[in-house]
Amino acid sequence: MTTATTPQPFTIQITDSELHDLHRRLDETRWPDPPPDSRTDFARGVPLAYLQELTAYWRQGFDWRAQEARLNEFAQFITEIDGQQIHYLHVRSAEPDALPLLINHGYPSSVVEFSDLIGPLSDPRSHGGDPRDAFDLVIPSLPGFGFSTPVRQTGWELGRTTAAFAELMARLGYARYGAHGGDIGAGVSGRLGATDAEHVVGTLVITDPGALGLAGEQFPIPDHLTEDERARVEQERTTWRAERGYLDLQGHRPETIAAALTDSPVGQLAWIVEKFQTWTNPASQTPDEAVDRDQLLTNVSLYWFTRSGASAARFLSEAEHSDLDWIAPSGVPSGWVVFNTEPIMRRFMDPQHQMAYWNEHREGGHFAAMEEPALLVDDLRSFFHDLR
Repeated sequence: MTTATTPQPFTIQITDSELHDLHRRLDETRWPDPPPDSRTDFARGVPLAYLQELTAYWRQGFDWRAQEARLNEFAQFITEIDGQQIHYLHVRSAEPDALPLLINHGYPSSVVEFSDLIGPLSDPRSHGGDPRDAFDLVIPSLPGFGFSTPVRQTGWELGRTTAAFAELMARLGYARYGAHGGDIGAGVSGRLGATDAEHVVGTLVITDPGALGLAGEQFPIPDHLTEDERARVEQERTTWRAERGYLDLQGHRPETIAAALTDSPVGQLAWIVEKFQTWTNPASQTPDEAVDRDQLLTNVSLYWFTRSGASAARFLSEAEHSDLDWIAPSGVPSGWVVFNTEPIMRRFMDPQHQMAYWNEHREGGHFAAMEEPALLVDDLRSFFHDLR
């Protein structure tokens, strides 16, 4: 006999009618008039010509069935925790001493983000690594994201999600585990280190220079910075003020944007793609130069098919109105990895070199698992090597 709380195997099965509906909507897109100038950069959002070209590929060149089959190669399950359906990938390693690792995604991302990490982390023997660095992987969809939908109750934000994921790991029988993530996933991972320290062996999170924009909000501005460094922080704060419109709208008026993102696939595409432009390595000219185009569109398609645009916005709204900070004091060894880094980052975030692990890469950006998966794999192996 099974219950809603007993994990059930799950297979992604988007119906033909849903796929045909997407194609119809893409074919019938109502495009805005072109702007009166010929600018093609992303300074004012996603350029029309680029969006039309990417939409044409989504309709004619992208193979959802192939991507669906690839995702279904990974063992997936659903279970109910605190009244909410939680979807997760659970990839067990063949190595007997593998360390359980909970990997948490952020916004506007999904479990798709980590598909290139799964093989090297769970099976290092086959990917040029040391078998002693193997992981059992648990990769959940945040409540309201992907197949952790629909959300029937209010109150799903950072704290409730962290508690649910701690329960998930306990339910799977893991008495010791590590946690990793970026964006919202960094908040969840760090809070697990604070609230489930009895079971969490360590947390490794990622960031990028965009974190400087949160100075004065989530991070205090250190007193030891030079005048030039303070100017650099202020530059990022100015950039963040211009960038954060997506968060202000979803944090305070989620139902307004929910209607648009649920009805228009091109609207959902533009909404996500903009962040893959502004948050990835600036050396890339377009979002699909920074990350694989098919992987990017698989992520967007997952939002579309599951109507996650609406419920993800509600998650951000719940988080905005909760009394929790994104950063929680950790009770376990913690580490940071910075992608697309610059010299100020450690002086700003870890000036006394107190972190159990710190590493920086010039490559990559906010979506490191998609941009530079090999570098991130090496960091995860290195950080957790002595915590097993």
